[in-house]
Amino acid sequence: MSGAHETHRNVLPFFGNPFRVIRHKRSSHLSPKLASLLASFEQTLAVILQKLKPKDASEIQTLTWMKNAVDGLSEAHSQIANLITDLEFPVSDWEEKWMDIYLDSSVKLLDICLALSAELARLDQGQLLLQYAAHVLVSSENNNMTAEKLERAHKSVQEWVGKLGLRSSKLESCTNILNGLARSLFTGKVRSSAKGQVLLQALYGVKVVMILIGGALISVLSGNSAPMVEMQVSDNFAWYGAFNDLKSTIYEGVNVYVLKGKTSAVKEVEAVEASVRNLNELITRKGNCVEKELKLGSTEFEKCISDLKEHSERLRVGLDLLSKRVEEFFQVVLSGRDALLCNLRVCDAKPVKS
Repeated sequence: MSGAHETHRNVLPFFGNPFRVIRHKRSSHLSPKLASLLASFEQTLAVILQKLKPKDASEIQTLTWMKNAVDGLSEAHSQIANLITDLEFPVSDWEEKWMDIYLDSSVKLLDICLALSAELARLDQGQLLLQYAAHVLVSSENNNMTAEKLERAHKSVQEWVGKLGLRSSKLESCTNILNGLARSLFTGKVRSSAKGQVLLQALYGVKVVMILIGGALISVLSGNSAPMVEMQVSDNFAWYGAFNDLKSTIYEGVNVYVLKGKTSAVKEVEAVEASVRNLNELITRKGNCVEKELKLGSTEFEKCISDLKEHSERLRVGLDLLSKRVEEFFQVVLSGRDALLCNLRVCDAKPVKS
């Protein structure tokens, strides 16, 4: 199946990925019940998108917004499961192409979840280095500072900085995955099944949202725009306005805040980096006079330690919450996929209808 109109346009100079313009007309042949179910689903999707639009574009850099974004994806996929139940549309009535679309999309989403989890785990492991440095510094505050202890703390934070520039190979593969999802977008007419038409339009909406939000998450974590896929959708969808508003804000955030040549665009990581830089500058400036100048206490030195502890803890908590949300989203997608495969096995075991 293919969309009624699929048009390729030149990509924006900033985003180097292809996209499709999807057009469709409202299905006039839908029964009142089906039309109501579809309208309810699309309105719910619009609300999800509205909730995700930050007041300021720079908020997409925060772990809090990223956590909320993953929550939004989980809610959208849960709504798909509810819609299928409300449609009373058994898997035995699905066309093979619809199953392929669902299964192919779901496995790509699982791959993205694994990539996100791998990168978050890598960042979280670096917390051990920061915790060690903070422990050494705090235990040395009370007239017990030595050059040797300060050097240990310095090496620990420097090792954290060195690891920060590394990237998970799985994260780098997400650009191709998101482009693959975009190339598979369509919303064609399903003349033989009104329920199938509702299902495909709902799946299309969720895929578009996944491509947008997934691209934003990967772009912020990787510090570049490559995962962003430029898309245009028909204004016939009820979620069109909310989608465009969120898309504009995300693109602004990526364009203005993410592309700064830094190793990470995550605000909480940048805050820790700033604390580390301040500490390193202080250590370098004190040089061999460290024991003499710091052992009696230094307001500047104490502030460096306090900032490092505060920002490191904020990063740790943020990474933990986001990691949990990604794992929950993984389970939502996996459960839906397993349910479909289970139903397929049951259908295959039954006698084939003539």
